[in-house]
Amino acid sequence: MTEKIYTILIIDDHPLITEAYKSAIDYVSKKNESVNFRVITAVDCDSAFEIINNYSKANKNIDIIFLDIRLPPSKDKKILSGEDLGLKINALLPDSKIIVSTTLNENYRVHSIFRNINPDGFLIKNDITPKELISSIETVMTDPPYYSRTVLKLLRKEVSNDLLLDNIDRRILYELSIGAKMKELPEILPLSLAGIEKRKRRLKQIFNVDTMDDRELLQKTKEQGFI
Repeated sequence: MTEKIYTILIIDDHPLITEAYKSAIDYVSKKNESVNFRVITAVDCDSAFEIINNYSKANKNIDIIFLDIRLPPSKDKKILSGEDLGLKINALLPDSKIIVSTTLNENYRVHSIFRNINPDGFLIKNDITPKELISSIETVMTDPPYYSRTVLKLLRKEVSNDLLLDNIDRRILYELSIGAKMKELPEILPLSLAGIEKRKRRLKQIFNVDTMDDRELLQKTKEQGFI
């Protein structure tokens, strides 16, 4: 029987999480005699990008990459998070299957990660159990995608929404929800303050909000899964 060797890169700065991944990988290997794994680890954006870049230059592939979203940024500040690193992986190693893992579970952030990285697996760390990790590896190896429980709930909630908001609408709501002031938004978004205020007025009309205060708008959009 020919043995298939998979290369797996674990990018995470928490040793306990890394060990949990390794245990799950070891279990899958023992369960399937026809597969084996070569495991590499990285703890920040710099070390991860060096590995990714070296594999790309050597025309070698990394089969599966576990990617934490909250990572220490690169020293040159060009790669600020796992999300930025995911874009590099897609560009340099397009055949690699990415399993995102994160503590982030806000609808906007999950939506952003899907849009930018389109991962083959998506795990919320609070959902992670040994069984969940084993299932994610086996599914992504054979028939991706694999999404953990919380991710599936967020996706179902979004699909059930009849209202259409574009990415800028979502970003306005998200920034306001984390405490940004209206006057700060033109520095974050490609719109003037007048343009942002016009969009916010339209959002209040869509969600039937009459108050000047933003709290009711944010509460309603959160209830409907937009942030």
